[in-house]
Amino acid sequence: MPSLCRGVYLHSQRVLLMAILGRIPALLQGGLGNLAAYLAAHVLLCLLPAFFIAGGLSALVPQEAITRYLGPKAPKVVSYPAAALGGLVLAVCSCTIMPLFAGIHRKGAGLGPAITFLFVGPAINILAFTYTGVAIGMDIAVARLVLAVVFGVGIGLIMALTFRQRSDDAPVTATAFGGHASVEGRVWVFMLLLLAVLIAGTLQVAPLTNSHATLTLPVRGLDELEAALARLVPADADAGIEGVSAQGAMLIVMLGLLALTAWRGLGRVDEGYNGWTWATLVLIVLTLLLAGAHITPAGGAVQVGITGKMIAVALGATGLVLVGWGWFESYELQQWLWETWRFVRQIFPLLIIGVFSVGVIRGLIRPEWIQALAGRNSLAANLVGVLFGVFMYFPTLVEVPIARMFLSLGMHRGPLLAYLMADPELSLQSILITSSVIGKAKAWVYVGWVTLFSTLAGLVFGAWTDGAPLWALALYVSGGLLVLAAMLWRASRRQAARGPLATIE
Repeated sequence: MPSLCRGVYLHSQRVLLMAILGRIPALLQGGLGNLAAYLAAHVLLCLLPAFFIAGGLSALVPQEAITRYLGPKAPKVVSYPAAALGGLVLAVCSCTIMPLFAGIHRKGAGLGPAITFLFVGPAINILAFTYTGVAIGMDIAVARLVLAVVFGVGIGLIMALTFRQRSDDAPVTATAFGGHASVEGRVWVFMLLLLAVLIAGTLQVAPLTNSHATLTLPVRGLDELEAALARLVPADADAGIEGVSAQGAMLIVMLGLLALTAWRGLGRVDEGYNGWTWATLVLIVLTLLLAGAHITPAGGAVQVGITGKMIAVALGATGLVLVGWGWFESYELQQWLWETWRFVRQIFPLLIIGVFSVGVIRGLIRPEWIQALAGRNSLAANLVGVLFGVFMYFPTLVEVPIARMFLSLGMHRGPLLAYLMADPELSLQSILITSSVIGKAKAWVYVGWVTLFSTLAGLVFGAWTDGAPLWALALYVSGGLLVLAAMLWRASRRQAARGPLATIE
């Protein structure tokens, strides 16, 4: 009898192992497909300008100009609204906000305002607000807007209190903001041009997305290429997979060329310009122009639509060249390019790993499981919504249709809001990059607070949609905030009695 049981156990283990091994090719295909679709459709027009903006913040903006408004000693009534406003006006998602967050944090912004900027930016920018309202409902859109601002400021204050520095241990750059350095006009113009390129690439409005002219080129084979790509990486809107078009494949090739040239062109630009530097800059402009075009295979030819995005990128690049060479010293531009490369080297590999991992994990999770677990407004259901945001990151233009899909499958509106609050903040790549910027201890404390606040937001909003009296919800929320404020006040008093805390990395 024991031998029979042992045989059954070994057989079951072999069956399980074979099942796992049989899934590996599909899981790897899912990871690679997710990565290819991401690079082909999402990363270029927003992420590349964001890296250059972060490099500009680090290289061209005086330290004191950042810390004057966002520094640890700046008045809270100035620093936190400024950080929240900065996040609100940028139509970017979490992967794009990361280099900007790293840039302002490196330049001496206080931890609290930097965290507020990090939270508010991807959670509820202008694009996310309008898209959420149209696709899902203005009730969730307004709740997401209000809670993102409140939570962003609240979590920023909590993080600043928890990891408060001693004045004698604070970095020199963070304490030396007693002066009143301002940003020069030429730097304002340069940074606004970079910001204009970023906004033009991400803003989905008719003048930018429409084609204003069309060129027909005698290029054959693109339709066959698209058919082959559709078989390799099939698009699935319900699963959040955007697929890879022929234009997307060309963009991936351009990114590969950029990686080869940038390693020697930007990685050594601090030693001086070289041929690889110019090749990299030209490839960047060409890649952005290609990303903004409308390329449509038409039998034995291809139609290239000249969009407003292409025109905006061309004008922005021209303005940057004129301003850069006319108003800046050569070493200043070298420093800008070097800082940009440093951010790319720090953040982009983690982004690649995170996006690939999400594609693999997505193959293990079935939507009907989420429906069964999050069909009602409970603590467990809202935690499921938060955890789903960790493992199933989607860009802003994809996460809303995914949320609408789960809503149609029966997901309660409370857990749905919890997912929308957590998805931009707690994706795998966001956690990895945040920890690389502020340290593991701070990153995991931040993750904990975002998880708690997002879960509570879903519970309260779900209770309201289920018909709970508004006055009762307001009473509960006010009571919870008072308890939290009292705990933080007591902690602050105890820290003041013992002496300020040192920074924990």
